[in-house]
Amino acid sequence: MSTTRASVVHHLSVNDKKTASKNSKNRNLGTKLNIDWIDDIQVNFSAVERRSKSILGRRCVKKEWQAAWLLKAITCIDLTTLSGDDTAGRVKRLCAKAIRPVRLDILDKLGMTDVGITTGAVCVYHEMVKTAVEALKDTNIPVAAVSTGFPHGLSPMKQRLAEIKASVKAGAKEIDIVITRGHVLTGNWQALYDEVLAFKEACGDAHLKAILATGELATMRNIAKASMVAMMAGADFIKTSTGKESVNANLNTSLVMIRMIRDYFQETGFKIGYKPAGGISTAKDALGYLILIKEELGNDWLCPELFRFGASSLLADIERQLEHFAYGHYSSYIRHPMA
Repeated sequence: MSTTRASVVHHLSVNDKKTASKNSKNRNLGTKLNIDWIDDIQVNFSAVERRSKSILGRRCVKKEWQAAWLLKAITCIDLTTLSGDDTAGRVKRLCAKAIRPVRLDILDKLGMTDVGITTGAVCVYHEMVKTAVEALKDTNIPVAAVSTGFPHGLSPMKQRLAEIKASVKAGAKEIDIVITRGHVLTGNWQALYDEVLAFKEACGDAHLKAILATGELATMRNIAKASMVAMMAGADFIKTSTGKESVNANLNTSLVMIRMIRDYFQETGFKIGYKPAGGISTAKDALGYLILIKEELGNDWLCPELFRFGASSLLADIERQLEHFAYGHYSSYIRHPMA
């Protein structure tokens, strides 16, 4: 297990701390809206498909290396509950799982009990922000709140801004906003820019994660342009989906968005985070996204400050895979409860 431990310690302890320190001083300040840049964006869909299909085919991690990557994935999960029947009890149990996401006997087998692995954040509706903040006090796990008329994003602007401010006041450190899809579908980039800029200002010191709802934007080019406009307006993260659309995160849209992040970084020097969400439920899915991030953006993005999964069931499958590595057999999902 020494190889596993060395791998995880390197990625979790060394790389994450250095990157977190750099990015705390390098938050996205945004830029002026550059319409010429937006108009020049093109996407070759055939090339995107070829690239995304090659990810898992050309790169494969096994045994102790897979275990290390899966532990890394856990630290990048926004552990989420966004159901109409959410209760304070459910949120408290979710927070307890975020603090201790892997059973202690499994961590002991892996030699990782002293690393302090937690999830990247807990994501809830505004009504549950206060409950989550109290449950996570004395930890470094931030609370993220979905906002701005989630998931449709069609509430009055005054109401959406008030919702952001209320969640920040309640203790949310991250705000997941939803854009108005109509601005993208009609090519009204100024309106989209102004909207995200207003949301950014309402967030204050909280980080803004802009949900594009890529499954409703019609074309890859629209996804690319919306990504760039959101970053120009100051988004700290761009996120694929609310998880409520018919089409959520996938490697094709992820590649397009990640390429926009890379272009924006090369032009401005600001590192923007990426969050795929919706439909990511298996350890194999998680590995595909981690490999994509590593190959397209590099190791600096392999940390919770710059990469998150929006997921609820993903953690259970990862813990199950880790148990298989530790004990040599698979167990039932009921041995890995989420909340």
